Amino acid sequence: MLKSKTFVKKTRSGGVLKIVREHYLRDDIWCGSEVCTECKDDSPVLQRDAFIQSRLCTYPHYLIPDTNVVLHQIDILEDPVMRNVVILQTVLQEVRHRSAPVYKRIKDAIHEKEKHFYTFTNEHHRETFVEREQGESANDRNDRAIRVAALWYNQHLRKAPCAGELRVVLLTNDQANKEKATEDGLLAYRCEEYIKSLIGNPELVDRLALTSNEQNEITGGRVLFPEHLPLSRIQTGIKNGTFLQGTFRANRDNYLEATVFVHGEGEDGTEVLLQGLQNLNRAVHQDIVAVELFPRERWAAPSAAVLEDDHANDEDAEEEEAEKTSMLKPTGRVVGIIKRNWRPFCGMLTQSQIKEATRHLFTPADRHIPRIRIETRQASALVGHRIIVAIDGWPRNSRYPNGHFVRNLGGAGDKETETEVLLLEHDVPHQPFSKAVLSFLPRMPWAITEEDLKVRADLRHLCVCSVDPPGCTDIDDALHCRELDNGNLEVGVHIADVSHFIRPGNALDQEAANRGTTVYLCGKRIDMVPELLSSDLCSLRSNVDRLAFSCVWEMNRNAEIIRTHFTKSVINSKASLTYAEAQMRIDDATMNDDITNSLRGLNALAKILKGRRIEKGALTLSSPEVRFHMDSETHDPIDLQTKELKDTNSMVEEFMLLANISVAQKIYEEFSECALLRKHPAPPLSNYDILVKAAKSRDLEIHTDSAKALADSLNAAVLGGFPYFNTLLRILATRCMMQAIYFCSGMDSDFRHYGLASPIYTHFTSPIRRYSDIIVHRLLAVAINADGTYPDLMDKHKQSTLCNNLNYRHKMAQYAQRASVAFHTQLFFKNKGILNEEGFILFVRKNAIIILIAKFGLEGTVFFKNKGKPGPKLSFDSEIAGVSVAWPEPAAKKPKLDR
Repeated sequence: MLKSKTFVKKTRSGGVLKIVREHYLRDDIWCGSEVCTECKDDSPVLQRDAFIQSRLCTYPHYLIPDTNVVLHQIDILEDPVMRNVVILQTVLQEVRHRSAPVYKRIKDAIHEKEKHFYTFTNEHHRETFVEREQGESANDRNDRAIRVAALWYNQHLRKAPCAGELRVVLLTNDQANKEKATEDGLLAYRCEEYIKSLIGNPELVDRLALTSNEQNEITGGRVLFPEHLPLSRIQTGIKNGTFLQGTFRANRDNYLEATVFVHGEGEDGTEVLLQGLQNLNRAVHQDIVAVELFPRERWAAPSAAVLEDDHANDEDAEEEEAEKTSMLKPTGRVVGIIKRNWRPFCGMLTQSQIKEATRHLFTPADRHIPRIRIETRQASALVGHRIIVAIDGWPRNSRYPNGHFVRNLGGAGDKETETEVLLLEHDVPHQPFSKAVLSFLPRMPWAITEEDLKVRADLRHLCVCSVDPPGCTDIDDALHCRELDNGNLEVGVHIADVSHFIRPGNALDQEAANRGTTVYLCGKRIDMVPELLSSDLCSLRSNVDRLAFSCVWEMNRNAEIIRTHFTKSVINSKASLTYAEAQMRIDDATMNDDITNSLRGLNALAKILKGRRIEKGALTLSSPEVRFHMDSETHDPIDLQTKELKDTNSMVEEFMLLANISVAQKIYEEFSECALLRKHPAPPLSNYDILVKAAKSRDLEIHTDSAKALADSLNAAVLGGFPYFNTLLRILATRCMMQAIYFCSGMDSDFRHYGLASPIYTHFTSPIRRYSDIIVHRLLAVAINADGTYPDLMDKHKQSTLCNNLNYRHKMAQYAQRASVAFHTQLFFKNKGILNEEGFILFVRKNAIIILIAKFGLEGTVFFKNKGKPGPKLSFDSEIAGVSVAWPEPAAKKPKLDR
């Protein structure tokens, strides 16, 4: 059956356009139930024995949730108890438009066979489709469509001879919708009353999201925050310039301060400072907010204090921070929320001191997030555990947002639990690869075919070797160097040809694109691609034939490139070496085999290349990285040391950089609008303030007007008798840098990589662990006629969207790796007792210092005052970021702060 609607629309040019919309209705859309004999469904989803122990429903029943239940009670629907649920097409479409994260979660639940969730396309069924009536809102029409579909299900299933007592139950949070459903003869319950009726699962009550009315009942009391403006007023204000739109970023070191990074043309780099709880106005980290800028006379300087939310008097703290300095920044307040970025948060519960209390505070692991008040009856069982909590809302009369318990992850300090926490907190996809993904892997045994050899350069005769960290199994790259007959050198960088195995658009490709990068934790690796590829078929292990993508240069002895050649190839690595093993070969004068001579040639050229880069202004920065030695049985850290870099580390790095630059030039030359490149923006000069002040404290000068000036002044900033001072400056310089990002060449004009002093750059050398490199391989393959193109590869808008995801995944992977190191450092010190180690002051705050223990790469905050105890008199100078400490007499033990 065809239904059509015709209407006319006025175009921008003033013309009239006739539009016809057709809607097809069918009779052959199945109900999906095992009891039905009328529908000819070969694989029903909904079970005959759909029984959940409930005081309200003492018979088998299917659940049909309305849109608000799916949107707000998704944590309930995801629970294993909730089975045999019909998700209507009307509901799915509404959820898709209103919340992408919830839409993904409900789709995942539908695909989980054990849950028996069935999607019913009621909008295309002849008996369940409803037209929108005159004067009826879209929301009311959808509510009516849901009731009509639920009524049809009830009547349809009653016709089945073996249906028995099987009923259909409509779940809603809307009292009016429930009353209308009851009038229609439907069995309908509010979600809360149904969940509270489940006899065998009382813990589900804790997972109920609070409605706005319930939140107001809980909080009561005086109004603490200004009202948020409605979206219509916000949009008008943004349009006329009264308000600015931006991303809210909370200060993890001061809960009373945040910064809004303003969006929009001509506004890039604009930051608005927010101070005080009322001006933060219930915004949460990464929300999109509207801010009102204060007049210039009300601008303030960022706080120099470290403030933790410990129930201290917030108003006093705000007043204390309102002092003026010469470092004023644009300051304002949040007037409304444009888009919430709430997600499930991991953390720990602080049990209320009031006996029999059911309301408790939850402290998130992420210090950017405020505490969350939840209601639970199992607080005593959750104390000392890592749990997940979701925010339901933040009323004006509540100091903290309200939320609900989602699930218990396990005991705090347990290695598996803490790893799960850091993966969830940093949004690292770590579920096992699905059958759909694995179905696109090559069948084993796999071997290189004659067809492969016909279209590739056979380089198996070359003395190729790889140099990697110890224990590396996902070997992306290998190198060779040999002398040519004309006296020049041939140097090759050979990269695993992952794009041969991962073809565009299939499930394996989509999964790799979503994951974006491999995540390396201490003792654990979360692969971007299945292990068959990462550690076997793509890994350039020694003494096996492997497919590669080769970048080969002819160079003279001064490392000047004569010719560059790209080719798909077949290689056979002659050795898989560690950095230490390769260094030993280079240093051992008695070794003169082909592998060692190749390494010596590469090392000599690399030193020239590095010197040339540094001469152009490339930066050599530093970070306090450590490496753990793990117990082979318990996998606990038994030793910890800072990473030692050898010449071979630099050797590999130089040729990877050179290959990335050469490939970037090639793909941009061929595809100026859709090349995937990587840039490193120059930091604003204000970013360097802390570095300049640190050097000035020792009468040294840092110049920041260019990368070259910065590099030269860092090289000159050396203190006699304090060799680590230069490393400290380089660590500070690293903190001043902007994040390097992927971008599409057709969407930007600034390509420069500031840190590498290169006008153009990309990532080509690690396709096993970076999806960006797979795209670059595909572009390069098309450029040299080694493979065909496809629409998405040439679409700059889709490339740009992909880059956004890759930048996000790359950033989250870095944070997850740091969190893993921090946790394993804590494990290492767990049973060590008190250790005396040298520490260096990295930052000085108004009430604390941040100290780095270089030996362990450990960074921590030391406060000058202990609660309830007399502390020293502090005098803070914001101009030099220094603090004078005067201890009361008689002084107790004074900390030794030499540096």
